[in-house]
Amino acid sequence: MDETAAKEHLHHYLQEGREILLWKLDGLSEHDVRRPLVPTGTNLLGLVKHVAGTEAEYFGTVFGRPFPEPLPWMEEDAEPNSDMWATLDESRQSVVDLYRRVWAHSDATIDALALDALGHVPWWRAPGTVTLHRILVHMVAETQRHIGHADIVRELLDGSTGLRLGNENLPHEDAAWWDRYRARLDETARTAAATSQDAAHTPDLA
Repeated sequence: MDETAAKEHLHHYLQEGREILLWKLDGLSEHDVRRPLVPTGTNLLGLVKHVAGTEAEYFGTVFGRPFPEPLPWMEEDAEPNSDMWATLDESRQSVVDLYRRVWAHSDATIDALALDALGHVPWWRAPGTVTLHRILVHMVAETQRHIGHADIVRELLDGSTGLRLGNENLPHEDAAWWDRYRARLDETARTAAATSQDAAHTPDLA
């Protein structure tokens, strides 16, 4: 595979992930896009804000092409986890628009540099030189990881699942089937736990 094709493939999966992450906000109220639904506070708008800041750093700072807007939540002295939620001063639309501007800035870096172009990631545990190829792979993985978080949060909010409208990527069954399926999994889990406990308490007669 030549470099152009390799770059196009990686860029395709990055862009697909970007669009899926934004789609997870569609049709939700202002309350729901911000609601923390797990003990660590994960919420949909916060995920978009986090990925926007992360992408701006990886395709900007790493290659000496800094994103031109200040991102105070990405600074070293920022309040812990301030990149994972939107303040009252940060509207839903402003976070979405920021993410799209980050895309444009990142895409300019991707277009301008060869896959073997070198950059530097100072915040990694072992800081060192990286290539654009590695950062593309890293950001595809990073974006998809947070889409997984968004999948669960959105399902908890209103039951919506999938990659985009009309593509749930799940068996097309009715609610009764899903109730039976979940009950079957729950029973399997309970049986497995009981079997494991029984085995732990069985004396070794050998």
